[in-house]
Amino acid sequence: MKINESKTFRGHRSRRDFLRATTLATGAAVLGFPNLLRARNVSSKLNVAHIGLGAMGRGRLAEMNSIAEANIIAICDVDENQFAESRNLLANTAFKPNEYVDFRKLLAQEKHLDGVVITTPDHWHALIATAALKAGKHVFCEKPLAHTVGEARDLRKLAKKYSKVVTQMGNQGSADPNMRRAIEVIQAGALGQVREVHCWVFEGAGCHAGLALPVDGDPIPAGLHWDGWLGPAPKRAYKKDYYHPWNWRGWYDFGNGVMADFGCHNLNLPYRALKLDYAKRISAQGELTGLPTYSNKNHIQFEFDRRGDLAPVVVNWYDQGLEPGSQIVPTELVEFLGESPKMGVLMLGENGYTFGDPWKGAEYIQLKDDKKVSSILKHAATREIPHTLPRSPGHLKEWVRACGGGSPTFSSFEVGGHLTEIALSGVVALRVQKTLEWNGEKMHAKNAPEAQNFIQPHYRSGWAV
Repeated sequence: MKINESKTFRGHRSRRDFLRATTLATGAAVLGFPNLLRARNVSSKLNVAHIGLGAMGRGRLAEMNSIAEANIIAICDVDENQFAESRNLLANTAFKPNEYVDFRKLLAQEKHLDGVVITTPDHWHALIATAALKAGKHVFCEKPLAHTVGEARDLRKLAKKYSKVVTQMGNQGSADPNMRRAIEVIQAGALGQVREVHCWVFEGAGCHAGLALPVDGDPIPAGLHWDGWLGPAPKRAYKKDYYHPWNWRGWYDFGNGVMADFGCHNLNLPYRALKLDYAKRISAQGELTGLPTYSNKNHIQFEFDRRGDLAPVVVNWYDQGLEPGSQIVPTELVEFLGESPKMGVLMLGENGYTFGDPWKGAEYIQLKDDKKVSSILKHAATREIPHTLPRSPGHLKEWVRACGGGSPTFSSFEVGGHLTEIALSGVVALRVQKTLEWNGEKMHAKNAPEAQNFIQPHYRSGWAV
């Protein structure tokens, strides 16, 4: 079917056009809407725009509304139908944000904008974050930071270049007190050397898998700027209930399945506590691989070399119907929880183990001489371990305060970008279906040149920034 081109979202623009748009305010007309620009009460508060208003976006919008140090001055989504719920969220507040369907117009026209919150589908993360960084705006971007390993690396470099800009990736568990205490406990040596980690997510964790492309399309709903939704991704027909507003995550053109969705949560504690750098070898197995969607029953294994005094470690990942077996999950933990956990992070050390959900990382601990499982916050043997990490007021609030000159964020683009690279390198192994001899520093698999096709982005003509 022929896709109707939107008259209000012009995707194919030259780099010169984009730069001109982001340096010149072009009047008060907001793209696709009447003149909604209002005089701003410029104050010491952070003036923020939210880009992406789906379920996650509205969650961040509601959270931002509760932060006293912030003003919400603009919202943006390529689907005009998403604005109504966002308006309702802010109906009884002082915020009357301007509405945009094109983030480039937003960046060009909001003269008092300080920072942006990005909660779009993954394939848009890097492009919007790049444009915002180059415009000198602080950036909070939901996980994963990027859609490809190459994009994550580029954002790490760009954040260093624009060092006065505050960045934060949205893996909210980073702010959890259990997460920070677990890092302190593990790095203090409570578990001894950790050589084995297991991370898993419940079956059907929010994404399509094992599907082929539909052979036809459906009429584009009124208000949805479909070409703008696709953006840098390959052109395809709109198909109801296949991509927008929720099911995009399982399609490789827009997301990278459960590994990308939960990887920056489950791998967060191992990455930080064990000071992981890049895996030297990555292997992956799954069912229904080679399709345009994520596969089923996946087991991805990362092998990390020794890091200083830290022993080599193997990190195992399971999803889409695969979990570690009973020979791995301690019997005492299953008895304590009342069932075998359907998701979690299990860190196995020579002196004991920790376990927690993907956001807390480690809620529980059992050392070798313990008769029962204990809270990691209350265990007698770890009480004297000093608190070396600052505690967070909340992940988004931490970013807002850092933008105002407060303490640095805990999941900056350097940290979040590196974590994203690790997660997405596992996706590369899954798609190539080879054990990758991985050079993470160079983003190269020396035994699989075909992997390069999944490492660097391939933008549709006219969409790079």
